[in-house]
Amino acid sequence: MNKNLKLAIMLVAASILGSGVTMMATSELQKKGVITDTYVLNKENKTTDDGFVKTASRPVDFSRDFTDVAENTINCVVSIKSYATPQQNIYQGDFFDPFEFFFGPGYGQGQRQRKQQQQQKSEPQPRGMGSGVIISTDGYIVTNNHVIDGAEKLEVTLNDNRQFNATVIGTDEKTDIALIKINAKDLHAITFGNSDAVKVGQWCVAVGNPFGFNSTVTAGIISAKARGMNTSDNGGIKAFIQHDAAVNPGNSGGALVNTAGELIGINTMIYSQTGNYSGCSFAVPSNTVKKVITDIKQYGTVQRAVLGIQYTELTAEKAKEEKITATSEGIYVANVTDRGAAKEAGLQEGDVIVKLNGSRVKDSGEMQEEMNKLRPGDKAEVEYYRDNKLRRTTVTFKNDQGNTKMTKQSDVMSLGCAFNELSREEKEDLAISKGIKVIGVKAGKFKKAGIRDGFIITDINNIPVDSRDDVENIYNQIMRSGESDKVMFITGFYPTGKKVYYAVDLSDDEQ
Repeated sequence: MNKNLKLAIMLVAASILGSGVTMMATSELQKKGVITDTYVLNKENKTTDDGFVKTASRPVDFSRDFTDVAENTINCVVSIKSYATPQQNIYQGDFFDPFEFFFGPGYGQGQRQRKQQQQQKSEPQPRGMGSGVIISTDGYIVTNNHVIDGAEKLEVTLNDNRQFNATVIGTDEKTDIALIKINAKDLHAITFGNSDAVKVGQWCVAVGNPFGFNSTVTAGIISAKARGMNTSDNGGIKAFIQHDAAVNPGNSGGALVNTAGELIGINTMIYSQTGNYSGCSFAVPSNTVKKVITDIKQYGTVQRAVLGIQYTELTAEKAKEEKITATSEGIYVANVTDRGAAKEAGLQEGDVIVKLNGSRVKDSGEMQEEMNKLRPGDKAEVEYYRDNKLRRTTVTFKNDQGNTKMTKQSDVMSLGCAFNELSREEKEDLAISKGIKVIGVKAGKFKKAGIRDGFIITDINNIPVDSRDDVENIYNQIMRSGESDKVMFITGFYPTGKKVYYAVDLSDDEQ
């Protein structure tokens, strides 16, 4: 036997021996629970008491690809088409057509065409598309608030092409989450995963309907956790899961899942210079989603815990300025609110919070991620530094009204309508600088007061309004006031140009 043949035999034998040792070692590690970050799909979904589908994770077969994940999640993701009535110019209408007057019928085609177009515009028209995720077999679907905001009609298409009209159960603009429902049974429901267990670098799969292409699956990895994004000035979420699975317009509200097919996020936005995917996608963590939709179903509105501080992230400059040497990261308490939860727990200006409820909080993203899990009345331990000494205290969180009670459904939901923000072009056509359109009027206080669909609100209690937030803020101010009579005095007009004043009695909403 020549030397080359002997060498080849030795290499093959070593390879076989190495593979056997690796398989034995992997098997032992899996038995001992060391390898737990890789999974195979458990197809036996079980519904828990809280209504969500739960499954156990198992060690993965490393030869698998994403086919099982795709096959078992695409039926849980739906396409959502929203409809709204285009705003008409109040100055449009019948007008004198000299051609038809002098030459008789048939010469006024331009007028009739414009009338026909105007009539078509009076019907709800498609205004956008997005995605949604079925979270229960009886038809509850979670999506983004911006997918359904301002819609007069929602049309949901399942992966098997069945179509349903959906009703809005509740929305939360701050987390950009909405809960809708269709009248269907025995649907494929997604399994909720634990977004806290997600690790940077692990595989993930995005399922949605980009550009209207149904059931599109893309894969990537988790790029970052608790990613802070300045999405709004009203306390909006700043703790996203960042990943690089391709997400494009139409993916909003779709699923981000792990290799076990478990939901770990709702795809919400991308960072792009062009409006299309450029490598950075962001999803609301599934634990935040679960808490939001549970609150909506149970209380009618999201319950938010308030700590009662103003803070910044600890920087090297701030640490040097304040002579903080015990830690280089954390949440620097800039101000403590009087009679707030933090003050009652003994926190002071200058403290540096490093842990909340047992979890590290090194920046504002991680701080908000932990706060999103809490409700008024919850207690949690806060670990912080003061004078470079580690201390601990227990905080009982309050709501934004300064007590520990669960807040009632806000607000504008009891008015019995939705609001559609006007574009700049629509405002120019209406010759107004601010205003908001009333749509979807049903049983509620607006209908009782006589307000009808299409009414344009210009101000409430002499305060100009330009968004749903404006209406809600005025509502809350009225409800918190000490006045015995709680009334919205509304000024506005209908598309015909007729100016109208309404008084909406809110006394029945008093808490």
